[in-house]
Amino acid sequence: MKIAEQYDLKGKIAIITGAGDGIGKASALKLAEAGADVVCSDLDIEKARETAKEAAEFGVKALAVKCNVTIEEDLKNLVDETIKNFGKVNILVNNAGGGGGGREKLEELTLEYITFIYKLNVFSIFTLMKLCAPYMRKDNYGSIINISSMASNMVSPNMSVYGSSKAAINQLTKYAALDLGPEIRVNAIGPGAIKTKALASVLTPEIEEKMLAKTPVKRLGEVNDIAMGVLYFASPASSWTSGQILFINGGGIQELD
Repeated sequence: MKIAEQYDLKGKIAIITGAGDGIGKASALKLAEAGADVVCSDLDIEKARETAKEAAEFGVKALAVKCNVTIEEDLKNLVDETIKNFGKVNILVNNAGGGGGGREKLEELTLEYITFIYKLNVFSIFTLMKLCAPYMRKDNYGSIINISSMASNMVSPNMSVYGSSKAAINQLTKYAALDLGPEIRVNAIGPGAIKTKALASVLTPEIEEKMLAKTPVKRLGEVNDIAMGVLYFASPASSWTSGQILFINGGGIQELD
């Protein structure tokens, strides 16, 4: 198979959560560029529509769906709308998530907050995998990409809920790969410090300097760095890759502290 064919996603349907901006948007556009029709899901429907509009410029079909991934009915609706409009789903990018930012002081955490973060980062992934799997099996092509974090295997102050939820994603990815194969591959990407709005909310010149001191590739990540990893996992190029956690982090550890 030629290289171009290994990354050709024509005829494939991809769902991307959190596609309104950042890593989600970059991933949706990269998959569209490779030929996949995309379903751009976001809590902010206007941002989702903008991503879908940009994706359509690659000559593919693109749909925007409003979705709060912490609400099960929204997740069901997302898959239902995908099947209604495209008849199948082949690729699922579980990107929507949140928490952390060095704001999770252990002694001040509430059960309500912990439950919300796990609904956002873990339960939504489990639910969407469960909902999409039957359609992926039917089409005999399924690739699920879960967006984890470097926080899943490192320690930073006041990040216990976020970090543990991302660690749960890693283990869920491995178990799902075992349970859903061979038709469906399940992998995860653990981004390092990526230039997104979320990072901008806590980043200072001093923090960036400390991050780069432990980063062999002397720059912070760009959303396209992660999107290229998503493309690899989504495409036939990774047909013998499943149950893996790929850390894309410039070769180092970018700590908030």
